[in-house]
Amino acid sequence: MSLVIQEHARARLITDGPDPRLVPVELRYDPEEPGTVHVRLPGGVDWAFGLDLLERGLRSPATRGDIRIWPCGRAQLVLELHSAEGVAVFQFDIGPVIRFLSRTRTNTVKRPSAATAPATRA
Repeated sequence: MSLVIQEHARARLITDGPDPRLVPVELRYDPEEPGTVHVRLPGGVDWAFGLDLLERGLRSPATRGDIRIWPCGRAQLVLELHSAEGVAVFQFDIGPVIRFLSRTRTNTVKRPSAATAPATRA
């Protein structure tokens, strides 16, 4: 039995409008899928990508496939998702993301990195 790690967060959906909209987001890690993080967005849209990409994006801009992540100042993180339907940009407070990553390190066995795993949208 594996321990699935989840962190519920709120992110700002950045749009062309004057004010960003707060939306619920779930970060999820399942040791049965080593090295992969899932980000569940409103409407049940799920994006999966390497945990290492999220970790690198905390420190400097990181890109893999249709996903770009970068720090925004010292307290925020930006997640940009590209699909055939368009581009979605989310801005997270960094606290829940760091808490999530800390829990994945503490509660999982060290396994090989999924550095070559492609980013996917489920």
